[in-house]
Amino acid sequence: GGVEAIRDLSLVEQLRKELDAKHTFEDILSKSPKMQHIFELIPTIAESESTVLITGESGTGKGLIAQALHNQSPRAGNPFITVNCGAIPDTLLESELFGYKAGAFTDARRNKPGRFLLAQGGTIFLDEIGELNIDLQPKLLRVLDKRAVRPVGSNTYQKVDVRVIAATNRNLRAEVVQKNFREDLYYRLAVIRIGLPALRERGQDI
Repeated sequence: GGVEAIRDLSLVEQLRKELDAKHTFEDILSKSPKMQHIFELIPTIAESESTVLITGESGTGKGLIAQALHNQSPRAGNPFITVNCGAIPDTLLESELFGYKAGAFTDARRNKPGRFLLAQGGTIFLDEIGELNIDLQPKLLRVLDKRAVRPVGSNTYQKVDVRVIAATNRNLRAEVVQKNFREDLYYRLAVIRIGLPALRERGQDI
């Protein structure tokens, strides 16, 4: 009866997961009560279009949580694009994010779409957002407000339909106080905030 049907459904779901190589939040193994609570919230947060800020120390699984939010969302069939803001030099990050127009600078022989356009219809994950240069922060804020990007060397904006998830191991509130991070950008990114517990608080996982 009902129990068998549930068991069959569970088996089908398990097989589907095995066939689908993507990470889902069930794949992030953790017995920590705090992590279990976050797992319970993921489907609801995934359904939202709101920007998410994931905070936590290095190695706590911020990237996996971002991937899970995408995979559980209505955008799951579209791109999930990651940008590590701390790994790309400041001089290149703007064109990497927003793209550039041919002739914008030396070696720019043709138009190149940025990561925001590559993520069209899907999710862009801005990892290490706390490393974002203060001069670039207003440009990201403009993209979040306008839902459009302006490639380097262009005068026109291109509309983007992208869900933004950001992550940082920094205390962005403290960075705001120290004038290293714009307060308006912080609040724009932290519409929904997920704070991951440190590994030392998750002894069950080690």
